[in-house]
Amino acid sequence: MRLPLIALLFPLLLVAACERAPQAAPAPEAATPAAAGPAPAAAETPADDGATPGVVEKTAEMPQFSGTTVDGRAYDLAAHRGKWVVVNFWATWCAPCLKEMPELSALHAMREEVEVVGLAYEDIELEDMRQVLEKRPVSYPIVILDPYDPPQDFATPRGLPTTYLIAPDGRVAHHFLGPVTAADLEAAIADGGASFNPQSAAPVRRPGVPAAGA
Repeated sequence: MRLPLIALLFPLLLVAACERAPQAAPAPEAATPAAAGPAPAAAETPADDGATPGVVEKTAEMPQFSGTTVDGRAYDLAAHRGKWVVVNFWATWCAPCLKEMPELSALHAMREEVEVVGLAYEDIELEDMRQVLEKRPVSYPIVILDPYDPPQDFATPRGLPTTYLIAPDGRVAHHFLGPVTAADLEAAIADGGASFNPQSAAPVRRPGVPAAGA
């Protein structure tokens, strides 16, 4: 019996197809990871001691201060020992500061045992300050401070006005942050062991010192 031709050729075609099947390409060798080098050194950060350049954090117990007043006179806080001294930090642009100046001026002029000094904490020219004081005269001395180099014995003001009451022994008796009145200062002085005499017939006025607003 004869087999169909296709039956004879099929095994030969199958063998040829197997021989021609593409061989799988060998898998690429995995790259060998490079040896890790030493980790870069971390940048050094300067130590922070919490201090800010040009800023005084704390007021001294017995602060010292000296300067030159607007009228050219030398002022030394230590020279006023034996009296109560009101040290008032202020500025011409500070409305509450300007408002309290007449009372401070009257207190300075009328109370022999109390003196006031105004420390202008701002960047202002001397002539400009003189023009301001011509319009708003006061009886107490004014010293212009350098806000970039403030007095080292007084903490840098965190707000204006700022006022210190210095006792006759030179120690800080009271610190006021914000506007202050003559009554506030009188009460603080009374608490410190001194008292004013409200029954006095006439206030004491320093010779040659005009009354406030005069």
